[in-house]
Amino acid sequence: MAGSAESLDPPDESADAVVGTLVLCSVGDQARALAEVLRVLKPGGRYVFVEHVAAPLGTRTRRIQETWTPILRRLPGGCSPNRETRSAIERAGFGAVADERFELPTALGIALPHVAGTAIKR
Repeated sequence: MAGSAESLDPPDESADAVVGTLVLCSVGDQARALAEVLRVLKPGGRYVFVEHVAAPLGTRTRRIQETWTPILRRLPGGCSPNRETRSAIERAGFGAVADERFELPTALGIALPHVAGTAIKR
């Protein structure tokens, strides 16, 4: 698909599926990007995603995410690994969301939480 995540080119209800990999950590407006996904999906269409997610509050990993986010935002891609992305997907208005959380190790010796799943448009 062409266009930015917050302004996709395809017409309304024209896509059977949208795949996003580490997109919502970098967009300026997660809610708008997800609204665009819903707009272009046909009813019953699938949004398949893999995203960084924030570690639980009060954990060492979350403190590291909070510390590094201002630096990462300035780099190409502008990643914010401390976002509550799973919650944003749930709030977007999909009919069903199924996902799995997992951690990926980094070169810094910490494991960063991620989520992979599918959200279905009503």
